[in-house]
Amino acid sequence: MLNPTSTRRARTALTVSGLAVVSTLALAGCSLTGGSGDSNGSDEAGESGGTVTIMTHDSFAISEEQIAEFEEQSGYELVTTAPGDSGALVNQLILQKDSPTVDGVYGIEDYSTAPLVDEGVMAEYSSEALPDSAQELLADGDAVGYFTPIDQGQVCINVDDAWFADDASNTDELAAPTSLEQLRDPEYAELLTVIDPNTSSPGLAFLAATATAYPDGEWENYWSDLLDGGATVASGWSDAYYVEFSGSDGEGPSPLVLSYSSSPAYEPTTSIIEDSCSPQVEYAGVVEGAQNPEGAQAFIDFLLSEDFQASLPEAMYMYPVDDSVELPTEWTENAQLAEDPIRPDTAEVAEQRADWLTTWTELYES
Repeated sequence: MLNPTSTRRARTALTVSGLAVVSTLALAGCSLTGGSGDSNGSDEAGESGGTVTIMTHDSFAISEEQIAEFEEQSGYELVTTAPGDSGALVNQLILQKDSPTVDGVYGIEDYSTAPLVDEGVMAEYSSEALPDSAQELLADGDAVGYFTPIDQGQVCINVDDAWFADDASNTDELAAPTSLEQLRDPEYAELLTVIDPNTSSPGLAFLAATATAYPDGEWENYWSDLLDGGATVASGWSDAYYVEFSGSDGEGPSPLVLSYSSSPAYEPTTSIIEDSCSPQVEYAGVVEGAQNPEGAQAFIDFLLSEDFQASLPEAMYMYPVDDSVELPTEWTENAQLAEDPIRPDTAEVAEQRADWLTTWTELYES
């Protein structure tokens, strides 16, 4: 997703708060796009269906032209509401499940689809507009009929290649690391900034990736090596990438940072460690009990249109799920997806998530 100051930014964090903090979240942070500004989906705004209200995370980007196109094509008036990051999105949906104020949702990542279905928040919908190339990105398990994949990316360790090549701070003339395993070496661990998995979805994705790559509890030793070796832990992606990372605007002290496979499209002097990558898909769905489920379905179909899919790299720094869409030149040259990423089992993540976070926090605070 994009940085608020520019469309040419690496993807921002989808911060997660975790389902355990549902009760503490405020019902706030509404943003409106198009339409009358009333977030209640019951408005009668047009002959063919009235208002459709979609909840998104706060990095969702859609142009005025695209809003006009959707509204002209569908006859629905579009209103969006953004309560915050993806964690806030999930918690808001659960809080509202008995009396939803929105018709649909966009921006649910892999590890939150099953909890929302289990909570009875989502209605079944499978879009006929889904391209064949997105079939492999369908949600896992019981969530498959409830969510439609819209865009994808990978969470990866990024490397400031320029730092390793000729930066004066590289007094030991270290070569850039090329594997996940190398990062646990103290000489590299102290150069790394990761993200707290309790407060950030890329942080959680990396924790799940390491638990998959180092099973049977070895991931705890892996993280002990990272933390004991001096790895920095940022609370969110923006601090990690823009403040701590030497390869970005902040020119921070860390030449290694947890970010996205798309980030080198913004910073061509950086690259990714391919075997550190794990997939991240963003989904859309229809909310159970919605007042305008047909409108939500129409919007999901629109998100799969060729024009909207083509806008994703520049607008939200995510890859389209439609592989027939041509990527921008800087993406094809600098930001290809890793061919063999770590693929955590979403059911295992859902089952182990709370325990993993508790253990990680104990390691971090020890």
